[in-house]
Amino acid sequence: MSAVKKTTSEQLLNDKWDVVISNTLVKTALGFGFGVVTSVLFFKRRAFPVWLGIGFGAGRGYAEGDAIFRSGDAGVRIVNP
Repeated sequence: MSAVKKTTSEQLLNDKWDVVISNTLVKTALGFGFGVVTSVLFFKRRAFPVWLGIGFGAGRGYAEGDAIFRSGDAGVRIVNP
């Protein structure tokens, strides 16, 4: 016998939050890195490219997080063994 375990809404919400937070952190870190490189190479080590990169990364993470929460699925990839 194989017991089918139902996924609770709380577990689905936790899965979505995990994806959103990790995605936002990765996008923000990439924006920070791009801003630092741009600042060093083109703008004589000024701060505004770094802040701009962080803003774009956080904004992109927020937009994708909003799309994940509005979607009907859990927002995570399902890998079948």
